[in-house]
Amino acid sequence: MIATTTQIHSSSVFLVSGGAKGITAKCVIKLAQHHDCKFILLGRSQLLDTEPDFAIDCYEEAVLKKRIMEYFLSLGEKPTPMSVQKAYKEITSSREIKTTIATITEAGGEAEYLSVDVTDVDALKTKIATISERIGAITGIIHGAGNLADKLIEKKTPEDFEKVYNAKVKGLENLLACVETTQLEHLVLFSSVAGFYGNIGQTDYAIANEILNKSAHQIKQRYPSCHVVAINWGGWDSGMVTPELKKEFARRGVEILPVEVGTQMLVEELDPVNHQTAQVVIGSPITPPPIPLDTQTKTYRIHRQLHRVENPFVEDHIVGGKPVLPATCAVSWIINACEQLYPGYKFFTYKDFKVLKGISFNETLANEYILEIKELSKVDSEEIIFQAKILSYNQIGKINYNFSISEIHLVKQLPERPTYESLNLNSDNIITIIGDDFYQQGKSEIFPLFHGLAFQGITKVLNISPKKITTECVWKGISDEQKGQFPVMRVNPYSIDLSTHPLWIWIQYYHQEVCLPAGLQTYKQFAPTPINKPFYVSCEVKTKTASSISADYIVHDEQGLVYSYLLNTKGTIIPTESINK
Repeated sequence: MIATTTQIHSSSVFLVSGGAKGITAKCVIKLAQHHDCKFILLGRSQLLDTEPDFAIDCYEEAVLKKRIMEYFLSLGEKPTPMSVQKAYKEITSSREIKTTIATITEAGGEAEYLSVDVTDVDALKTKIATISERIGAITGIIHGAGNLADKLIEKKTPEDFEKVYNAKVKGLENLLACVETTQLEHLVLFSSVAGFYGNIGQTDYAIANEILNKSAHQIKQRYPSCHVVAINWGGWDSGMVTPELKKEFARRGVEILPVEVGTQMLVEELDPVNHQTAQVVIGSPITPPPIPLDTQTKTYRIHRQLHRVENPFVEDHIVGGKPVLPATCAVSWIINACEQLYPGYKFFTYKDFKVLKGISFNETLANEYILEIKELSKVDSEEIIFQAKILSYNQIGKINYNFSISEIHLVKQLPERPTYESLNLNSDNIITIIGDDFYQQGKSEIFPLFHGLAFQGITKVLNISPKKITTECVWKGISDEQKGQFPVMRVNPYSIDLSTHPLWIWIQYYHQEVCLPAGLQTYKQFAPTPINKPFYVSCEVKTKTASSISADYIVHDEQGLVYSYLLNTKGTIIPTESINK
Protein backbone atom coordinates (compact mmCIF):
# COMPACT_ATOMS: atom_id res chain seq x y z
CA MET A 1 0.00 0.00 0.00
CA ILE A 2 1.36 3.47 -0.88
CA ALA A 3 2.09 5.63 2.15
CA THR A 4 -0.08 8.76 2.43
CA THR A 5 3.06 10.81 3.10
CA THR A 6 3.85 10.66 -0.63
CA GLN A 7 0.94 12.99 -1.33
CA ILE A 8 1.87 16.63 -1.98
CA HIS A 9 -0.14 18.89 0.33
CA SER A 10 -0.33 22.59 1.23
CA SER A 11 2.22 22.21 4.04
CA SER A 12 4.78 20.50 1.76
CA VAL A 13 8.05 22.41 1.50
CA PHE A 14 10.34 21.67 -1.44
CA LEU A 15 14.03 22.60 -1.44
CA VAL A 16 14.92 23.17 -5.10
CA SER A 17 18.50 23.52 -6.29
CA GLY A 18 18.82 25.44 -9.54
CA GLY A 19 15.11 26.14 -9.19
CA ALA A 20 14.91 29.87 -9.83
CA LYS A 21 15.88 29.88 -13.49
CA GLY A 22 15.75 27.78 -16.62
CA ILE A 23 14.01 24.46 -17.04
CA THR A 24 14.01 23.63 -13.31
CA ALA A 25 12.10 26.86 -12.68
CA LYS A 26 9.57 25.91 -15.38
CA CYS A 27 9.08 22.56 -13.66
CA VAL A 28 8.55 24.20 -10.27
CA ILE A 29 5.99 26.60 -11.75
CA LYS A 30 4.07 23.67 -13.26
CA LEU A 31 4.19 21.88 -9.90
CA ALA A 32 2.82 25.00 -8.19
CA GLN A 33 -0.05 25.11 -10.67
CA HIS A 34 -1.12 21.68 -9.44
CA HIS A 35 -0.16 21.91 -5.75
CA ASP A 36 -0.32 25.03 -3.55
CA CYS A 37 2.82 24.12 -1.62
CA LYS A 38 6.00 26.02 -0.70
CA PHE A 39 9.36 26.20 -2.46
CA ILE A 40 12.82 27.29 -1.34
CA LEU A 41 14.68 28.10 -4.54
CA LEU A 42 18.48 27.86 -4.51
CA GLY A 43 20.86 29.46 -6.99
CA ARG A 44 24.22 31.13 -7.26
CA SER A 45 22.90 34.35 -8.84
CA GLN A 46 22.40 37.44 -6.69
CA LEU A 47 18.87 38.79 -6.35
CA LEU A 48 18.98 42.56 -6.76
CA ASP A 49 16.70 44.47 -4.38
CA THR A 50 16.40 47.29 -6.91
CA GLU A 51 17.65 47.64 -10.46
CA PRO A 52 20.01 50.42 -11.50
CA ASP A 53 18.14 53.43 -12.84
CA PHE A 54 19.57 52.93 -16.33
CA ALA A 55 18.09 49.40 -16.49
CA ILE A 56 14.53 50.23 -15.48
CA ASP A 57 12.04 49.36 -18.24
CA CYS A 58 14.88 48.44 -20.59
CA TYR A 59 14.58 44.88 -21.93
CA GLU A 60 16.22 44.85 -25.35
CA GLU A 61 19.64 43.24 -25.04
CA ALA A 62 21.55 45.60 -27.32
CA VAL A 63 20.04 48.73 -25.72
CA LEU A 64 20.62 47.48 -22.17
CA LYS A 65 24.26 46.61 -22.89
CA LYS A 66 24.76 50.07 -24.42
CA ARG A 67 23.42 51.66 -21.24
CA ILE A 68 25.72 49.48 -19.14
CA MET A 69 28.69 50.70 -21.18
CA GLU A 70 27.58 54.32 -20.76
CA TYR A 71 27.23 53.73 -17.01
CA PHE A 72 30.79 52.41 -16.74
CA LEU A 73 32.06 55.40 -18.73
CA SER A 74 30.19 57.79 -16.40
CA LEU A 75 32.13 56.25 -13.51
CA GLY A 76 35.39 56.78 -15.32
CA GLU A 77 35.81 53.06 -15.93
CA LYS A 78 36.67 51.45 -19.24
CA PRO A 79 33.95 48.93 -20.19
CA THR A 80 35.18 45.57 -21.44
CA PRO A 81 33.12 42.86 -23.12
CA MET A 82 33.53 40.70 -20.01
CA SER A 83 32.48 43.40 -17.53
CA VAL A 84 29.50 44.43 -19.65
CA GLN A 85 28.37 40.82 -20.01
CA LYS A 86 28.71 40.25 -16.27
CA ALA A 87 26.58 43.29 -15.42
CA TYR A 88 24.03 42.33 -18.05
CA LYS A 89 23.80 38.80 -16.67
CA GLU A 90 23.32 40.07 -13.08
CA ILE A 91 20.38 42.21 -14.15
CA THR A 92 18.68 39.60 -16.37
CA SER A 93 19.25 36.78 -13.86
CA SER A 94 17.66 38.83 -11.09
CA ARG A 95 14.70 39.58 -13.36
CA GLU A 96 14.23 35.89 -14.19
CA ILE A 97 14.32 34.92 -10.50
CA LYS A 98 11.72 37.55 -9.60
CA THR A 99 9.53 36.41 -12.50
CA THR A 100 9.75 32.80 -11.31
CA ILE A 101 8.74 33.77 -7.75
CA ALA A 102 5.87 35.93 -8.99
CA THR A 103 4.58 33.19 -11.31
CA ILE A 104 4.67 30.60 -8.52
CA THR A 105 2.74 33.00 -6.28
CA GLU A 106 0.16 33.65 -9.00
CA ALA A 107 -0.28 29.88 -9.36
CA GLY A 108 -1.15 29.56 -5.66
CA GLY A 109 2.19 28.48 -4.24
CA GLU A 110 4.80 30.24 -2.13
CA ALA A 111 8.45 30.74 -3.03
CA GLU A 112 11.56 32.27 -1.53
CA TYR A 113 15.03 32.53 -3.00
CA LEU A 114 18.39 31.84 -1.40
CA SER A 115 21.62 32.85 -3.11
CA VAL A 116 23.95 30.00 -2.19
CA ASP A 117 26.25 27.48 -3.87
CA VAL A 118 25.10 23.89 -3.28
CA THR A 119 28.73 22.78 -3.11
CA ASP A 120 29.29 25.04 -0.02
CA VAL A 121 27.80 22.85 2.69
CA ASP A 122 28.41 25.26 5.60
CA ALA A 123 26.68 28.22 3.92
CA LEU A 124 23.92 25.87 2.76
CA LYS A 125 23.23 24.54 6.26
CA THR A 126 23.16 28.00 7.81
CA LYS A 127 20.79 29.56 5.29
CA ILE A 128 18.46 26.57 5.07
CA ALA A 129 18.18 26.28 8.85
CA THR A 130 17.19 29.95 9.10
CA ILE A 131 14.51 29.84 6.42
CA SER A 132 13.12 26.48 7.61
CA GLU A 133 12.39 27.95 11.04
CA ARG A 134 10.20 30.52 9.35
CA ILE A 135 8.31 28.60 6.63
CA GLY A 136 8.38 25.02 7.92
CA ALA A 137 10.38 21.81 7.81
CA ILE A 138 11.55 20.64 4.40
CA THR A 139 9.56 17.64 3.15
CA GLY A 140 10.94 17.36 -0.37
CA ILE A 141 14.06 17.97 -2.45
CA ILE A 142 14.26 18.66 -6.17
CA HIS A 143 17.91 18.62 -7.19
CA GLY A 144 18.11 20.41 -10.53
CA ALA A 145 21.48 22.15 -10.22
CA GLY A 146 24.19 21.29 -12.69
CA ASN A 147 27.14 22.53 -14.70
CA LEU A 148 28.53 21.67 -18.12
CA ALA A 149 32.09 21.61 -19.41
CA ASP A 150 31.65 19.75 -22.68
CA LYS A 151 34.85 18.74 -24.43
CA LEU A 152 36.62 15.56 -25.48
CA ILE A 153 38.03 13.61 -22.56
CA GLU A 154 41.65 14.20 -23.55
CA LYS A 155 41.03 17.96 -23.36
CA LYS A 156 39.24 17.97 -20.01
CA THR A 157 41.05 19.41 -17.00
CA PRO A 158 40.67 18.34 -13.35
CA GLU A 159 38.91 21.67 -12.81
CA ASP A 160 36.38 20.82 -15.55
CA PHE A 161 35.63 17.50 -13.89
CA GLU A 162 35.26 19.00 -10.40
CA LYS A 163 32.94 21.73 -11.67
CA VAL A 164 30.57 19.26 -13.33
CA TYR A 165 30.82 16.42 -10.80
CA ASN A 166 30.49 18.52 -7.65
CA ALA A 167 27.33 20.36 -8.69
CA LYS A 168 25.51 17.05 -9.20
CA VAL A 169 27.06 14.63 -6.70
CA LYS A 170 28.43 16.87 -3.95
CA GLY A 171 25.33 19.00 -4.35
CA LEU A 172 23.06 16.05 -3.60
CA GLU A 173 25.21 14.99 -0.65
CA ASN A 174 25.04 18.52 0.81
CA LEU A 175 21.30 18.90 0.29
CA LEU A 176 20.66 15.63 2.11
CA ALA A 177 22.95 16.79 4.93
CA CYS A 178 20.74 19.85 5.45
CA VAL A 179 17.46 18.02 6.03
CA GLU A 180 16.13 15.24 8.19
CA THR A 181 16.10 12.42 5.64
CA THR A 182 13.73 10.24 7.66
CA GLN A 183 11.08 12.96 7.23
CA LEU A 184 11.58 13.38 3.47
CA GLU A 185 8.44 12.62 1.51
CA HIS A 186 9.81 13.41 -1.97
CA LEU A 187 13.25 13.31 -3.54
CA VAL A 188 13.49 14.20 -7.24
CA LEU A 189 16.87 14.07 -8.95
CA PHE A 190 17.23 15.76 -12.34
CA SER A 191 19.50 13.36 -14.20
CA SER A 192 20.12 13.10 -17.94
CA VAL A 193 19.97 10.68 -20.83
CA ALA A 194 23.70 11.40 -21.05
CA GLY A 195 24.07 9.31 -17.90
CA PHE A 196 21.82 6.54 -19.20
CA TYR A 197 23.11 6.32 -22.78
CA GLY A 198 26.41 8.22 -22.62
CA ASN A 199 27.33 11.14 -24.86
CA ILE A 200 30.46 12.31 -26.63
CA GLY A 201 32.22 15.15 -24.81
CA GLN A 202 30.24 14.57 -21.60
CA THR A 203 32.13 11.86 -19.71
CA ASP A 204 32.07 13.86 -16.48
CA TYR A 205 28.41 14.82 -16.90
CA ALA A 206 27.47 11.22 -17.71
CA ILE A 207 29.33 9.91 -14.65
CA ALA A 208 27.70 12.47 -12.34
CA ASN A 209 24.20 11.77 -13.64
CA GLU A 210 24.61 8.00 -13.48
CA ILE A 211 25.64 8.40 -9.83
CA LEU A 212 22.34 10.25 -9.30
CA ASN A 213 20.52 7.34 -10.94
CA LYS A 214 22.16 4.78 -8.68
CA SER A 215 21.67 7.02 -5.65
CA ALA A 216 17.93 7.11 -6.31
CA HIS A 217 17.73 3.32 -6.17
CA GLN A 218 19.82 3.14 -2.98
CA ILE A 219 17.89 5.88 -1.19
CA LYS A 220 14.61 4.27 -2.22
CA GLN A 221 15.70 0.99 -0.65
CA ARG A 222 16.74 2.75 2.55
CA TYR A 223 13.64 4.96 2.81
CA PRO A 224 10.80 3.06 1.07
CA SER A 225 8.11 5.49 2.24
CA CYS A 226 9.80 8.37 0.40
CA HIS A 227 8.81 8.99 -3.22
CA VAL A 228 12.24 8.88 -4.88
CA VAL A 229 12.80 9.27 -8.61
CA ALA A 230 15.76 10.11 -10.85
CA ILE A 231 14.44 11.58 -14.09
CA ASN A 232 16.79 11.11 -17.04
CA TRP A 233 15.79 14.13 -19.09
CA GLY A 234 16.55 14.46 -22.78
CA GLY A 235 17.03 17.75 -24.64
CA TRP A 236 14.49 20.47 -23.84
CA ASP A 237 13.01 22.84 -26.41
CA SER A 238 14.35 25.87 -24.55
CA GLY A 239 16.36 28.95 -25.46
CA MET A 240 19.58 26.93 -25.31
CA VAL A 241 18.47 24.85 -28.30
CA THR A 242 19.06 27.02 -31.36
CA PRO A 243 17.46 26.29 -34.74
CA GLU A 244 20.84 25.00 -35.93
CA LEU A 245 21.08 22.67 -32.95
CA LYS A 246 17.54 21.45 -33.59
CA LYS A 247 18.54 20.51 -37.13
CA GLU A 248 21.55 18.60 -35.82
CA PHE A 249 19.39 16.80 -33.25
CA ALA A 250 16.92 15.89 -36.00
CA ARG A 251 19.74 14.54 -38.17
CA ARG A 252 20.92 12.36 -35.29
CA GLY A 253 17.40 11.24 -34.39
CA VAL A 254 17.35 13.05 -31.02
CA GLU A 255 13.86 14.17 -30.04
CA ILE A 256 13.41 17.58 -28.39
CA LEU A 257 11.08 17.74 -25.38
CA PRO A 258 8.54 20.61 -25.46
CA VAL A 259 8.56 22.57 -22.19
CA GLU A 260 4.84 22.16 -21.60
CA VAL A 261 5.03 18.40 -22.15
CA GLY A 262 8.14 17.89 -20.01
CA THR A 263 6.94 19.91 -17.05
CA GLN A 264 3.62 18.06 -17.06
CA MET A 265 5.51 14.77 -17.06
CA LEU A 266 7.27 15.84 -13.86
CA VAL A 267 3.90 16.42 -12.22
CA GLU A 268 2.76 12.97 -13.34
CA GLU A 269 5.94 11.30 -12.06
CA LEU A 270 5.18 12.69 -8.60
CA ASP A 271 1.72 11.16 -8.58
CA PRO A 272 1.48 8.48 -5.84
CA VAL A 273 0.73 5.82 -8.48
CA ASN A 274 4.39 6.11 -9.54
CA HIS A 275 5.71 5.76 -6.01
CA GLN A 276 7.69 2.60 -6.77
CA THR A 277 9.48 3.99 -9.86
CA ALA A 278 13.00 5.04 -8.81
CA GLN A 279 14.27 5.92 -12.29
CA VAL A 280 12.61 7.02 -15.50
CA VAL A 281 14.00 8.00 -18.91
CA ILE A 282 12.21 10.90 -20.62
CA GLY A 283 14.19 11.39 -23.78
CA SER A 284 15.53 9.56 -26.80
CA PRO A 285 18.98 7.91 -27.03
CA ILE A 286 21.85 10.22 -27.86
CA THR A 287 23.46 9.07 -31.09
CA PRO A 288 26.94 10.49 -31.59
CA PRO A 289 27.93 11.86 -35.00
CA PRO A 290 29.85 9.40 -37.16
CA ILE A 291 33.60 9.45 -36.64
CA PRO A 292 36.02 9.74 -39.59
CA LEU A 293 37.07 6.34 -40.88
CA ASP A 294 40.61 5.12 -41.32
CA THR A 295 41.48 2.71 -44.13
CA GLN A 296 42.72 -0.12 -41.95
CA THR A 297 40.41 -3.13 -41.65
CA LYS A 298 40.26 -5.01 -38.36
CA THR A 299 38.96 -8.26 -36.89
CA TYR A 300 37.22 -8.58 -33.53
CA ARG A 301 36.38 -11.58 -31.34
CA ILE A 302 33.72 -11.07 -28.70
CA HIS A 303 33.17 -13.83 -26.14
CA ARG A 304 29.84 -14.35 -24.43
CA GLN A 305 28.34 -16.93 -22.11
CA LEU A 306 24.65 -17.67 -22.58
CA HIS A 307 22.41 -18.97 -19.80
CA ARG A 308 18.81 -20.06 -20.00
CA VAL A 309 17.89 -18.47 -16.66
CA GLU A 310 19.27 -15.08 -17.77
CA ASN A 311 17.18 -15.07 -20.97
CA PRO A 312 13.56 -15.73 -19.95
CA PHE A 313 12.29 -14.99 -23.46
CA VAL A 314 13.64 -18.34 -24.73
CA GLU A 315 10.84 -20.06 -22.77
CA ASP A 316 8.55 -18.54 -25.41
CA HIS A 317 10.55 -20.17 -28.22
CA ILE A 318 10.36 -23.92 -27.52
CA VAL A 319 11.06 -26.07 -30.58
CA GLY A 320 10.99 -29.84 -30.30
CA GLY A 321 10.67 -29.58 -26.53
CA LYS A 322 13.78 -27.41 -26.04
CA PRO A 323 14.36 -23.65 -25.85
CA VAL A 324 16.02 -22.47 -29.05
CA LEU A 325 17.64 -19.09 -29.64
CA PRO A 326 15.66 -17.38 -32.42
CA ALA A 327 17.76 -16.65 -35.49
CA THR A 328 16.69 -13.01 -35.23
CA CYS A 329 18.33 -12.77 -31.80
CA ALA A 330 21.61 -14.05 -33.20
CA VAL A 331 21.37 -11.43 -35.95
CA SER A 332 20.62 -8.62 -33.47
CA TRP A 333 23.65 -9.64 -31.38
CA ILE A 334 25.86 -9.30 -34.47
CA ILE A 335 24.33 -5.99 -35.62
CA ASN A 336 24.43 -4.40 -32.16
CA ALA A 337 28.11 -5.30 -31.82
CA CYS A 338 28.91 -3.75 -35.21
CA GLU A 339 27.09 -0.52 -34.36
CA GLN A 340 28.87 -0.30 -31.01
CA LEU A 341 32.22 -0.55 -32.79
CA TYR A 342 31.37 2.55 -34.87
CA PRO A 343 29.05 4.91 -32.94
CA GLY A 344 27.08 7.19 -35.22
CA TYR A 345 26.94 4.69 -38.09
CA LYS A 346 23.59 2.97 -38.52
CA PHE A 347 22.81 -0.55 -39.59
CA PHE A 348 21.09 -0.67 -42.98
CA THR A 349 21.35 -4.13 -44.53
CA TYR A 350 22.85 -7.58 -44.26
CA LYS A 351 23.20 -10.31 -46.87
CA ASP A 352 23.40 -14.09 -46.90
CA PHE A 353 22.43 -15.01 -43.35
CA LYS A 354 22.61 -18.71 -42.55
CA VAL A 355 21.41 -20.77 -39.61
CA LEU A 356 24.12 -23.42 -39.25
CA LYS A 357 24.09 -25.40 -36.03
CA GLY A 358 21.98 -22.81 -34.20
CA ILE A 359 21.91 -22.55 -30.40
CA SER A 360 19.72 -24.67 -28.13
CA PHE A 361 19.50 -24.14 -24.38
CA ASN A 362 19.94 -27.81 -23.46
CA GLU A 363 22.85 -30.18 -22.94
CA THR A 364 24.41 -28.97 -26.21
CA LEU A 365 24.78 -25.39 -24.90
CA ALA A 366 28.46 -24.43 -25.12
CA ASN A 367 30.46 -22.92 -22.27
CA GLU A 368 30.85 -19.78 -24.36
CA TYR A 369 30.07 -18.44 -27.79
CA ILE A 370 32.40 -16.33 -29.89
CA LEU A 371 31.21 -13.59 -32.19
CA GLU A 372 33.87 -13.05 -34.83
CA ILE A 373 33.55 -9.81 -36.79
CA LYS A 374 35.79 -9.03 -39.72
CA GLU A 375 35.85 -5.67 -41.48
CA LEU A 376 35.75 -6.11 -45.24
CA SER A 377 35.87 -2.50 -46.39
CA LYS A 378 35.26 1.15 -45.51
CA VAL A 379 33.81 3.23 -48.31
CA ASP A 380 34.61 6.97 -48.33
CA SER A 381 33.58 7.48 -44.69
CA GLU A 382 30.02 6.64 -45.79
CA GLU A 383 29.77 2.87 -45.32
CA ILE A 384 31.43 0.05 -43.39
CA ILE A 385 31.02 -3.56 -44.51
CA PHE A 386 31.56 -6.46 -42.10
CA GLN A 387 31.50 -10.23 -42.22
CA ALA A 388 30.43 -12.12 -39.09
CA LYS A 389 29.95 -15.57 -37.64
CA ILE A 390 29.01 -17.00 -34.28
CA LEU A 391 30.94 -20.10 -33.30
CA SER A 392 31.63 -22.32 -30.30
CA TYR A 393 33.69 -25.34 -29.27
CA ASN A 394 32.31 -28.64 -28.04
CA GLN A 395 33.72 -30.64 -25.12
CA ILE A 396 36.46 -32.22 -27.22
CA GLY A 397 37.52 -28.91 -28.73
CA LYS A 398 35.83 -29.30 -32.09
CA ILE A 399 34.63 -26.04 -33.60
CA ASN A 400 30.92 -25.58 -34.33
CA TYR A 401 29.62 -22.77 -36.52
CA ASN A 402 26.23 -21.61 -35.24
CA PHE A 403 25.31 -18.66 -37.49
CA SER A 404 26.97 -16.64 -40.25
CA ILE A 405 26.40 -13.46 -42.26
CA SER A 406 28.51 -12.73 -45.31
CA GLU A 407 27.93 -8.95 -45.32
CA ILE A 408 26.66 -6.41 -42.76
CA HIS A 409 26.45 -2.80 -43.95
CA LEU A 410 26.57 0.22 -41.63
CA VAL A 411 25.97 3.60 -43.24
CA LYS A 412 26.38 7.22 -42.29
CA GLN A 413 22.94 8.15 -43.56
CA LEU A 414 19.94 5.87 -44.05
CA PRO A 415 17.98 6.19 -47.31
CA GLU A 416 14.38 7.39 -47.30
CA ARG A 417 11.71 4.79 -46.62
CA PRO A 418 10.39 3.39 -49.91
CA THR A 419 6.74 2.68 -50.61
CA TYR A 420 5.42 -0.86 -51.13
CA GLU A 421 3.78 -0.67 -54.54
CA SER A 422 1.70 -3.86 -54.20
CA LEU A 423 -0.06 -2.72 -51.03
CA ASN A 424 -3.33 -4.51 -50.39
CA LEU A 425 -4.97 -4.16 -46.98
CA ASN A 426 -8.43 -5.22 -48.09
CA SER A 427 -10.05 -7.97 -46.03
CA ASP A 428 -11.16 -11.11 -47.86
CA ASN A 429 -12.57 -12.80 -44.70
CA ILE A 430 -11.07 -16.16 -45.64
CA ILE A 431 -9.32 -16.58 -42.29
CA THR A 432 -11.50 -15.03 -39.61
CA ILE A 433 -9.76 -15.97 -36.37
CA ILE A 434 -7.95 -13.09 -34.66
CA GLY A 435 -5.30 -12.27 -32.11
CA ASP A 436 -4.40 -14.83 -29.45
CA ASP A 437 -6.36 -17.56 -31.23
CA PHE A 438 -3.49 -17.94 -33.70
CA TYR A 439 -1.37 -19.15 -30.81
CA GLN A 440 -3.96 -21.41 -29.13
CA GLN A 441 -4.21 -25.01 -30.29
CA GLY A 442 -7.72 -26.18 -31.07
CA LYS A 443 -9.15 -22.74 -31.85
CA SER A 444 -9.33 -23.30 -35.59
CA GLU A 445 -8.18 -25.42 -38.49
CA ILE A 446 -5.05 -23.21 -38.70
CA PHE A 447 -2.07 -24.91 -37.06
CA PRO A 448 -1.33 -22.91 -33.89
CA LEU A 449 1.86 -20.94 -33.86
CA PHE A 450 4.11 -22.31 -31.12
CA HIS A 451 5.53 -18.93 -30.04
CA GLY A 452 4.95 -17.62 -26.53
CA LEU A 453 4.06 -14.09 -25.45
CA ALA A 454 7.47 -12.55 -26.22
CA PHE A 455 7.00 -13.29 -29.93
CA GLN A 456 3.25 -13.06 -30.37
CA GLY A 457 1.50 -10.27 -32.23
CA ILE A 458 -0.46 -11.31 -35.31
CA THR A 459 -3.84 -9.66 -34.81
CA LYS A 460 -5.55 -10.73 -38.04
CA VAL A 461 -5.07 -12.03 -41.54
CA LEU A 462 -6.30 -9.40 -43.96
CA ASN A 463 -6.07 -11.53 -47.10
CA ILE A 464 -4.53 -14.75 -48.34
CA SER A 465 -3.95 -16.29 -51.78
CA PRO A 466 -1.79 -19.09 -53.26
CA LYS A 467 1.04 -16.59 -53.70
CA LYS A 468 0.63 -14.09 -50.85
CA ILE A 469 -0.59 -13.45 -47.31
CA THR A 470 -1.08 -10.05 -45.64
CA THR A 471 -1.38 -9.66 -41.87
CA GLU A 472 -1.83 -6.93 -39.30
CA CYS A 473 0.52 -7.20 -36.32
CA VAL A 474 1.12 -5.46 -32.99
CA TRP A 475 4.16 -6.29 -30.87
CA LYS A 476 3.32 -5.23 -27.32
CA GLY A 477 6.83 -5.33 -25.92
CA ILE A 478 8.38 -7.24 -23.02
CA SER A 479 10.36 -6.16 -19.98
CA ASP A 480 14.12 -5.70 -19.93
CA GLU A 481 14.32 -8.66 -17.54
CA GLN A 482 12.60 -10.88 -20.10
CA LYS A 483 14.94 -9.73 -22.89
CA GLY A 484 17.97 -10.70 -20.82
CA GLN A 485 21.13 -10.61 -22.92
CA PHE A 486 19.26 -9.60 -26.09
CA PRO A 487 17.95 -6.02 -25.68
CA VAL A 488 15.99 -4.12 -28.29
CA MET A 489 18.17 -1.47 -29.90
CA ARG A 490 17.73 -0.25 -33.48
CA VAL A 491 16.97 -3.82 -34.53
CA ASN A 492 14.13 -5.56 -32.70
CA PRO A 493 14.67 -9.33 -32.86
CA TYR A 494 11.27 -10.07 -31.33
CA SER A 495 9.14 -8.11 -33.80
CA ILE A 496 11.28 -9.35 -36.71
CA ASP A 497 10.63 -12.93 -35.64
CA LEU A 498 6.94 -12.03 -35.42
CA SER A 499 7.09 -10.67 -38.97
CA THR A 500 7.91 -14.16 -40.27
CA HIS A 501 4.85 -15.83 -38.70
CA PRO A 502 2.48 -15.14 -41.63
CA LEU A 503 4.31 -17.75 -43.71
CA TRP A 504 3.51 -20.35 -41.02
CA ILE A 505 -0.19 -19.59 -41.44
CA TRP A 506 0.08 -19.65 -45.23
CA ILE A 507 1.88 -23.00 -45.43
CA GLN A 508 -0.48 -24.64 -42.96
CA TYR A 509 -3.55 -23.29 -44.73
CA TYR A 510 -2.50 -24.46 -48.18
CA HIS A 511 -0.24 -27.45 -47.42
CA GLN A 512 -0.84 -28.48 -43.78
CA GLU A 513 2.92 -28.27 -43.18
CA VAL A 514 5.34 -26.42 -40.91
CA CYS A 515 8.67 -24.73 -41.67
CA LEU A 516 11.61 -23.40 -39.69
CA PRO A 517 13.96 -20.61 -40.84
CA ALA A 518 17.12 -21.75 -42.62
CA GLY A 519 18.51 -18.54 -44.06
CA LEU A 520 17.90 -15.15 -45.58
CA GLN A 521 19.50 -13.57 -48.63
CA THR A 522 18.91 -9.86 -47.90
CA TYR A 523 17.52 -7.84 -45.00
CA LYS A 524 17.11 -4.06 -45.22
CA GLN A 525 15.87 -1.84 -42.41
CA PHE A 526 14.83 1.74 -43.13
CA ALA A 527 13.22 2.38 -39.73
CA PRO A 528 12.57 0.36 -36.55
CA THR A 529 9.26 -1.49 -36.37
CA PRO A 530 6.88 0.29 -33.97
CA ILE A 531 5.97 -1.05 -30.53
CA ASN A 532 2.35 -1.11 -29.29
CA LYS A 533 1.22 0.17 -32.67
CA PRO A 534 -0.10 -1.73 -35.70
CA PHE A 535 2.22 -2.60 -38.54
CA TYR A 536 1.61 -4.82 -41.56
CA VAL A 537 3.44 -7.74 -43.13
CA SER A 538 2.96 -8.60 -46.78
CA CYS A 539 4.50 -12.04 -47.37
CA GLU A 540 5.02 -13.01 -51.02
CA VAL A 541 5.69 -16.72 -51.58
CA LYS A 542 8.30 -17.32 -54.28
CA THR A 543 8.89 -21.08 -54.42
CA LYS A 544 7.64 -24.17 -52.62
CA THR A 545 9.04 -27.72 -52.82
CA ALA A 546 8.53 -30.83 -50.73
CA SER A 547 11.42 -29.90 -48.42
CA SER A 548 11.80 -26.13 -48.63
CA ILE A 549 10.07 -22.81 -49.15
CA SER A 550 11.22 -19.35 -50.17
CA ALA A 551 9.44 -16.03 -49.56
CA ASP A 552 9.84 -12.25 -49.39
CA TYR A 553 8.49 -10.24 -46.44
CA ILE A 554 7.70 -6.54 -46.68
CA VAL A 555 7.07 -4.93 -43.29
CA HIS A 556 5.28 -1.59 -43.69
CA ASP A 557 2.77 0.85 -42.25
CA GLU A 558 -0.84 1.45 -43.30
CA GLN A 559 0.24 3.79 -46.09
CA GLY A 560 2.75 1.29 -47.46
CA LEU A 561 5.88 3.04 -46.20
CA VAL A 562 8.41 0.28 -45.64
CA TYR A 563 10.04 -0.42 -42.29
CA SER A 564 12.08 -3.37 -43.55
CA TYR A 565 12.52 -5.97 -46.28
CA LEU A 566 13.27 -9.66 -45.65
CA LEU A 567 14.09 -10.87 -49.14
CA ASN A 568 14.59 -14.40 -50.44
CA THR A 569 14.16 -16.03 -47.04
CA LYS A 570 14.63 -19.79 -46.89
CA GLY A 571 12.60 -22.20 -44.79
CA THR A 572 12.95 -25.92 -44.20
CA ILE A 573 9.78 -28.02 -44.18
CA ILE A 574 9.63 -30.19 -41.05
CA PRO A 575 7.14 -32.74 -39.71
CA THR A 576 4.34 -31.14 -37.69
CA GLU A 577 4.86 -33.47 -34.75
CA SER A 578 8.47 -32.34 -34.23
CA ILE A 579 7.26 -28.90 -33.12
CA ASN A 580 4.97 -30.29 -30.44
CA LYS A 581 7.40 -32.73 -28.89
